[in-house]
Amino acid sequence: MKSIPIIIAMLVLIVPLTLMAGDTTPGDPATTTDSRKTTMTQPTTSDSGHDITPLTSDQVSELAARLDPEVFRVTQKSGTERPFCGTLLDNKKDGTYICTVCNLPLFSSQHKFTSGTGWPSFYQEFDPRHVTKVVDSSHGMVRTEIECTRCGAHLGHVFDDGPEPTGLRHCLNSASLQFVEEGEELPPLPLHSGHQTAYFAGGCFWGIEHYFQKGPGVVEAVSGYMQGDTERPTYKEVCTGSSGHAEAVKVVFDPEVVSYETLLKAFFMMHDPTQLNRQGPDLGSQYRSGVYVVDEEQLAQARAFIKALDASGNFRTPIVTEVEPASTFYHAEDYHQDYIETTGRSCHVMNPWPHLEQAAEADTAPERPAQP
Repeated sequence: MKSIPIIIAMLVLIVPLTLMAGDTTPGDPATTTDSRKTTMTQPTTSDSGHDITPLTSDQVSELAARLDPEVFRVTQKSGTERPFCGTLLDNKKDGTYICTVCNLPLFSSQHKFTSGTGWPSFYQEFDPRHVTKVVDSSHGMVRTEIECTRCGAHLGHVFDDGPEPTGLRHCLNSASLQFVEEGEELPPLPLHSGHQTAYFAGGCFWGIEHYFQKGPGVVEAVSGYMQGDTERPTYKEVCTGSSGHAEAVKVVFDPEVVSYETLLKAFFMMHDPTQLNRQGPDLGSQYRSGVYVVDEEQLAQARAFIKALDASGNFRTPIVTEVEPASTFYHAEDYHQDYIETTGRSCHVMNPWPHLEQAAEADTAPERPAQP
């Protein structure tokens, strides 16, 4: 367990809005997997860092409206292509096969094999949690149907006559898939929800996650690892410092309620940005301070904010927070999620939101004690 004494001096004076740049992408709340009604549930992120929260029926309808008739028939009506007719059957390129409806990664070219059945076949999934198995008793037989976990699109069926090491054959319709060649960026969920994503690292992610969750307009805050050199790191690997990852928090927010600039203000009140590769007694590069941006607008705002904060004279030493384009975010182990709320333990991180609200009401910047 990490234990860091409360450091009052870590409160950061946020410079006035006039000094900053202007206001400003698996986890939106959604329905349960089977009903896809409009009842809201907690967002879910897969082990590979993708939002897999089931979409609502309205969201699925929005996505399905853009499909051509054949893709709609296969994905929405559990249709099946004729064998040897699919466009991806003989694709030999390296890359990722994603859901044609919601763009969730489903299968990888490294697991594709020639089954001779006439349909694209894979012996394992990109991430097991991205593909849902359901019983299919249609056509007078019992089979195991596979669906996209996020949008429920019909993909095909899975059989137990595949090659080692799994012995499985995921038999897919080409119409259910899109192919993204290796080196190309995976497309985001094509919904116009208006939600945006931001990433922050400020030492132990328990407190950063906990207090971001309390922010108005914050839809989701998730603990994880990013900016490292290896895929799917474990907590043990990250703790060694050898993987290069930072303990980070993914923040999904509604920009109509809270701006990216306000999230920056909250973040710099939560931790001490002048400590290099540490926060209090927690030492190591995994505890470094970082803002990881998803676009040029976030990049410009983060740089302007830090520049103004550094020039404010409220720090005796320079701010060392790194600002970089966000790399893949890997979901931390389940026991790290909502850690403070679940355990009831305290954390060194202060809740910034009351201070920001008071400052907003008074049209001033929150006060900060002198740096020790």
